[in-house]
Amino acid sequence: MKKIFIPIVALTMLLTSCNEDYLDPTKPSQELVFGTREGVIGAANGLQLLWSVDRTSPVYNTITGNGFTTKELRLLNAGNVDEGELSVGGGVLSTKNQVVNNLWSQCLVIKSESQKVIDNVNVLTSDTEKASILVHASIFKAMALTTLVQYFQSVPLKTAKNATFDSRADVLTEAIKILKVAEPLLDKATGATGLVTSINYKNTVYALLARTYLMAGDYDNAITYAGMVDLSVKSVFAFDPISANPIAYISITTNNVFQPVDLTLGLPAALAPSNSDGRLNFYIKPGSNPTVATGFFDSNTKSIPLYLPGEMILIKAESYARKDNLPQALIELNKVLTKTSGADTYGIGANLPPYAGAVTKPAILTEIYRNRCIEMYMSSLKLEDSRRFDRPAAGTSGAERNRNWYPYPDSERNNNTNTPADPAI
Repeated sequence: MKKIFIPIVALTMLLTSCNEDYLDPTKPSQELVFGTREGVIGAANGLQLLWSVDRTSPVYNTITGNGFTTKELRLLNAGNVDEGELSVGGGVLSTKNQVVNNLWSQCLVIKSESQKVIDNVNVLTSDTEKASILVHASIFKAMALTTLVQYFQSVPLKTAKNATFDSRADVLTEAIKILKVAEPLLDKATGATGLVTSINYKNTVYALLARTYLMAGDYDNAITYAGMVDLSVKSVFAFDPISANPIAYISITTNNVFQPVDLTLGLPAALAPSNSDGRLNFYIKPGSNPTVATGFFDSNTKSIPLYLPGEMILIKAESYARKDNLPQALIELNKVLTKTSGADTYGIGANLPPYAGAVTKPAILTEIYRNRCIEMYMSSLKLEDSRRFDRPAAGTSGAERNRNWYPYPDSERNNNTNTPADPAI
């Protein structure tokens, strides 16, 4: 990722809650920043930096939080107190936890800053630039919303003092609306001079719509949009030695905070990958004991995909299965099971025989869940999957996650009287 300009307005908000903007009067005003082409494009560039770089970013905090909560990761250093709380979960996870606080606050900041970019896009005079900037900001706003509802039971859609919280269904509906507004502009969204991004807009909007429709239980639209994604096209967060891959440099290459739990990838024995599953050697350094991550995380300059081809195939498999179309679900599932590394744009291939288990809806859904956990290891989507597939919940026998939802951070509760009660676990 190239070095990019972020308006001071954005930076002053990083440690605030969603309720009020605290601006430094010695810095440029919001009107000045967003009143110029350079300011709007700089703000758009800043969204990707805020999302993907350093320990405060959603990339770090979703992969880390999800990984510990769903038992994908093992803690290396007890001195990492916040990650240690996540690894235990339950009542040990405090409302002061910095991973949870950063996940919450950064997503809300990005949601707000994305909307400012959208609101000021008419400063641009080129239709191509307008389309590109609007789609770019829409992607980040939608991701901020869909990320929040994977970890918190409700989320405020409005940015205001003592904002009320909206239901999960309403938040997903809003995310879909944002992406649908961007959809007609995709053919025009071919870039803008000064806009630095490694995101393929068209395929990312389709992939995010497929993912969000699946979360919302709209299986027909999930199938439609997953089928529109060109699986040969990459869409990634790119990194360089200055703006480094945060999972790599904070944890994996330094062997500091966490590594993969073991060759089970955190799955119970009945669902763990077989030794012949080619995906193990993609995500785990062959022969490492204790296990060490490879995949997208063993170099400070490796890119992290926004979505994987296998996710799109498995969205179709799951949606068909939930619609009771088991033959079509098996066709899609077998595409993932039999896929070779050479047939996948990122080199992820199970190279296994087709499914040979029971042809029942519960059995096929379990196999789809199993493959989502393996194919999309360390993607930050497993907590959402674990709840959706009704896997053993926190506090129950054989629990496969140590929390069902995260508590609301003190940074929100102390500034918003409408913050709901924390979930028990």
